[in-house]
Amino acid sequence: MSGFKDHFSSASERYAAYRPDYPAALFAWLAGQCAEQALAWDCATGSGQAALGLAPHFRRVVATDASAEQIRHAAPHPLVDYRVAPAEASGLADCSVDLAIVAQAAHWFDLPRFHAEAARVLKPGGIVALWGYGRMVLPGGMDVRFQRFYAETVGPYWPPERALIDDAYRSLNFPFAEIQPPPFAIEVEWTLSRLVDYLSTWSAVKRYQTAQRRDPLPALLAELAPGWGDAGTARKLQWPLFLRVGRR
Repeated sequence: MSGFKDHFSSASERYAAYRPDYPAALFAWLAGQCAEQALAWDCATGSGQAALGLAPHFRRVVATDASAEQIRHAAPHPLVDYRVAPAEASGLADCSVDLAIVAQAAHWFDLPRFHAEAARVLKPGGIVALWGYGRMVLPGGMDVRFQRFYAETVGPYWPPERALIDDAYRSLNFPFAEIQPPPFAIEVEWTLSRLVDYLSTWSAVKRYQTAQRRDPLPALLAELAPGWGDAGTARKLQWPLFLRVGRR
């Protein structure tokens, strides 16, 4: 637990409320790669978005996170067992897991130790999947302003691990027999205020607020408002997912 970098407990309630859900097709595809659907492990579950996506496909889901505060705000489900545990020491039994997933969190891990833990708990032939998403692209001229906010305004406040997200995990060591997944994307219809609520969960925004003692989001909102039009209008936004999927 001593190596756990906790960037999210301080905003766990907002994280639970404002992070987007993953596409149902992703979980159906992952379950279909497994020989059995008895137990799935959602590692670094946060507030449980991915755990809830797994629940329709597995008889049981164990969802762990090193942050007790995140677990406290996780959405309950009768098939999901939430536990406080680090990624590298899940407490799960040897060869007990059909599918192990990490959603938007592998870049925080001690990866060699996590890989060893995944190999220990997975059944022979079990599946491990790491995925993430970067920033969405906003329509029209708004994206120039949004890119500047991402890279310049809060860019210096991203933890160094964020570079792995920008690299789409291509540089991560992945010691499993790799499977090429089909394309998946998160798709939402959000108002401008809902977008800003999501941005408030970014670790770089929180670090900016602490360092500068002011919130960068109102200025961004003012820049985006003319291009967005009616702030109450819901616009379609999309984040392509990147995945590393393998078999033990």
